[in-house]
Amino acid sequence: MYLAHFGLREFPFGITPDTAFSFDTRAHRAALNTLLVAGAQDEGFVKIVGEVGTGKTLLCRRLLAEVPRAVRTAYIPNPWLDPRGLLLALAAELRLRPPPDASEYELLKRLNRALLRHAKAGRRVLLCMDEAQALPLESLEALRLLSNLESEKRKLIQVVLFGQPELDRKLGLYQARQLRSRIAFSCRLSGLSGDEIGAYLAHRLGVAGAARTDLFTRQAQAVLAAFSRGVPRPLNIMAHKALMLAYGAGAPRVTLRHAWLAARDGESGAGLAAGVGGLLRACLPR
Repeated sequence: MYLAHFGLREFPFGITPDTAFSFDTRAHRAALNTLLVAGAQDEGFVKIVGEVGTGKTLLCRRLLAEVPRAVRTAYIPNPWLDPRGLLLALAAELRLRPPPDASEYELLKRLNRALLRHAKAGRRVLLCMDEAQALPLESLEALRLLSNLESEKRKLIQVVLFGQPELDRKLGLYQARQLRSRIAFSCRLSGLSGDEIGAYLAHRLGVAGAARTDLFTRQAQAVLAAFSRGVPRPLNIMAHKALMLAYGAGAPRVTLRHAWLAARDGESGAGLAAGVGGLLRACLPR
């Protein structure tokens, strides 16, 4: 495709979370600092909420990579689980081997013993729940009961919930009020600001091996920023398409026209075209 044309080793704008391409936006740095501070204070629950494509999974992976070695981590990427399934998943992450027919009560006992062993060895246990908006209310309650496990001085497990805005609505329900009251820290992820778009594109191009990182003109950057609203996932998709269009035209850089055509391609672009189309169309070369 366009790798050789632009001197790239790999595709710079994939949508799979890859910490090698991490770009330290202000929103992500603030959220990561919140997570690290909360972890140092042994708070029971922390909540990170962001729209689809704002980088929650990438932030989760950055957290797991940056926590001290003394922290035992558990990661559950798909929490659409009933309470027993959730406890079994956590037991597997902590390398426990309960019998397949173990009851919730037995699972809680085994987890409690394991958490106490980690505490006595000076290890904290961190559970990261991705896509937490999918947790059934009954499983949220199981998480709350799990957080009751504590020593005389601190909680035995810290839980970080990463979720879409639907998570806030679920936690706002009357049935979730007890867990909601235990959330000590929360943070909302936003997209990239206007002055971060160019640096973000250049950073990912550089990581991918580009000899020059100014492959997107300022006008092209403005189009991608307007259509993506600074959200990394749609921005990556549009940037990838724009590079393909520039390559197809034999152009050395992505121009406003390439970016405009890439942004219009697809449902998200079509929906936004009515709002920004007139302004950008006036800037297009005749």
